[in-house]
Amino acid sequence: MHAADDARRAQAKSRVLLSLAAKEPVLAILLVALTVLQVTHPRAWLSLPALIDWQTVMTLAGLLMLTKAVELSGVLMWLAHRVVHHVHSERSLASLLIGLAAGLSMLVTNDVALFVVVPLVLSLHRLTPLPVKRLTIFAALAVNAGSVLTPLGNPQNLFIWQTSGVSFGRFVVTLAPLCATLMAMLYALTLVSFKAKPLDLSRDATTQPVDRAFASVSALLFTAFVLLADSHHVGIALTGVTLGFLLWRRDAVLKIDWGLLAIFALMFIVLRSVAALPWIRETIAGIGIDTTLRTYAAAAILSQGISNVPAAIMLAEFTKDWRSLAFGVSVGGFGIAIGSLANLIAVRLAKERHMWLSFHIISMPFFCVAGALGAWLLMHLR
Repeated sequence: MHAADDARRAQAKSRVLLSLAAKEPVLAILLVALTVLQVTHPRAWLSLPALIDWQTVMTLAGLLMLTKAVELSGVLMWLAHRVVHHVHSERSLASLLIGLAAGLSMLVTNDVALFVVVPLVLSLHRLTPLPVKRLTIFAALAVNAGSVLTPLGNPQNLFIWQTSGVSFGRFVVTLAPLCATLMAMLYALTLVSFKAKPLDLSRDATTQPVDRAFASVSALLFTAFVLLADSHHVGIALTGVTLGFLLWRRDAVLKIDWGLLAIFALMFIVLRSVAALPWIRETIAGIGIDTTLRTYAAAAILSQGISNVPAAIMLAEFTKDWRSLAFGVSVGGFGIAIGSLANLIAVRLAKERHMWLSFHIISMPFFCVAGALGAWLLMHLR
């Protein structure tokens, strides 16, 4: 009897694990990676939460609540209705959304830009049939390309700008050629990937009513949250947003993607544990990133394995060539989805089947071409 009970429990556990792997493949991979790391290079379990960048996780939690509130208010559907009546083709719509995503990412970081653009894409899809997967992938590429330009565009830029000591203007001027090249590549790819066919507006009957009070409060809170998070008071901002919505509109808290928060927390633990492995550091030191191209290549390639933010932080200990490092981690945001955390956000927000395969079919060739062009720019433009 005991043996039969044990067998049933084992089968139940296996079904749970298989179900998790099917529904949350990234989360399952991270859990397996953490298990392997704890077996081969054990850390005290209580020390693992210290590896999490809680500022980032709290910022993500607040943005998830705020974008859910904006969605529930109906304002995105209203905006989608207005957009489809001023854009006449699928290709024009894609170009508009790519420009919006890139422009926003230069000012409010690539992650925040996605929380505006991807929900808008999903709202547009309710009004007219759209290639949601492709549009979401291009939005992710757009925020990675646009955010290259300014120190505010993404966390790795902010880190490199602060540690390099260069002025804001010099940083922008230095990264402008790479940003322009990446955006030109993206728009060229847009012309090939999206058709010039007219939008089908048969679904667009009547506009959804907007809860103006909910939308106005959500917009004000969104602005205040971003400003507080930028001034390193994200804990206060998250507490205020959470309590306010729980007391007023609790759906904005209860219906967010909690799995995405778990993925981000585990990513920090796993990636920082990998980055701290002695053989990783010894390998980097042994390679000797003492030339422009070596620094660039190391940053681009390492980003594919541990994401571009940890790559920038780690490699900054081995080189003072901030320009090559910035070019490398910027290009490293393309390719494998893990290269930029923004990619993971975009894929999760879209909630489309087979998204990972579709993403890599586009992003991997883009990374290869961007890598070659980035190296050429780095060597020929000073």
